[in-house]
Amino acid sequence: MTRSYRSTRKQALLLSATLAAGSFSGSAMAEELRLITWGGYAPDDVVAQFEKETGIDVKVTLSNNEDMISKLRATGGAGFDLAQPSQDRIVGVQRQFNIYKPVDFTRINTDNLQPSMVKATQNSTELDGNFYGVPSVWGTSGLIVHSSVADTVTDYTDLCDPSVEGQVSYRLKRPTLIGFAFAMGMDPFAAYADRDGYQSIMTKVEDKLIDCKGIVKTYWTGGDQLLALLRTGEVKAAMAWDAGGWKLNAENPEIRFVAPDSGALGWIDTFAIPRRSENEEAAYKWINFVMQPEIAAKITNASGNFTASRGADAFVKDDLRDAYRASFNDAAINNIKWYPPVPPGLETMEGQVLDRVQAAN
Repeated sequence: MTRSYRSTRKQALLLSATLAAGSFSGSAMAEELRLITWGGYAPDDVVAQFEKETGIDVKVTLSNNEDMISKLRATGGAGFDLAQPSQDRIVGVQRQFNIYKPVDFTRINTDNLQPSMVKATQNSTELDGNFYGVPSVWGTSGLIVHSSVADTVTDYTDLCDPSVEGQVSYRLKRPTLIGFAFAMGMDPFAAYADRDGYQSIMTKVEDKLIDCKGIVKTYWTGGDQLLALLRTGEVKAAMAWDAGGWKLNAENPEIRFVAPDSGALGWIDTFAIPRRSENEEAAYKWINFVMQPEIAAKITNASGNFTASRGADAFVKDDLRDAYRASFNDAAINNIKWYPPVPPGLETMEGQVLDRVQAAN
């Protein structure tokens, strides 16, 4: 939804919410917001400021997509007032389990949000005419490269170049399948609705990954493991997240995150309202509070990932902001491949491909 969508009614609601927030600070009744989210998305100083300004206590439960879905599915959407699933993990779950309620965008201060992020999130969380997600934190996976191999490794499939044998790493996970498919000139997202077409793409990627096994030093399985491999120079190039690359760049300017020629793979974590939320009002207050640029910058500084808050870059730590700008120019931003919702059955197909790659000699 764009800025032009807002209305006088929305402004009145936001004013009402602000006045209500003021009244809560003097109330003897303790309110609570039960938030289930990722590590770094609710820093202690942000929580403390919100509690001071609104009088609402925040109870944070750290989680991930699978855990959020499991908890909300088990309770029919109860137990939490606000959740933060990724944008591609909402529609399928909602269609199957009905654990969220539609977002009322008239209660969201979209002035503070990047319009392109709002549009991308609405496109991927729309179901039966309703939107189920508000953009929050975003990031990409691409390539972390040392300057010594930067001219060789500019796309995912360059990780299979014989000249970097024994110096590269990636995970045996679905982002690798997707990234390699794009680098091989195919569009796996466009084939989501064509199961046979998607299987054909996965077969070609499987053959490529099996041929590449002799080049790979190791398939990394944890972020700390990967960072250690890159710090020590055992690995010179890897497929990984942008935040990890920026962290290493702060330690060693010879290492940096680059958007691959075929495009970085983008994800957006959202705000979603559980269907049986007991304090929906507090949930909307939290969303509007943390998406203020100066507050959102604190989340970026804590998590290492940028947010959908417009103008927050100005308040981010200098080294992180500079690394981000070195990784993404306008062309690289526009070339990001945002993950669409995953249709049922595709992840099973992908798992079988990954198992065969792992088992191949």
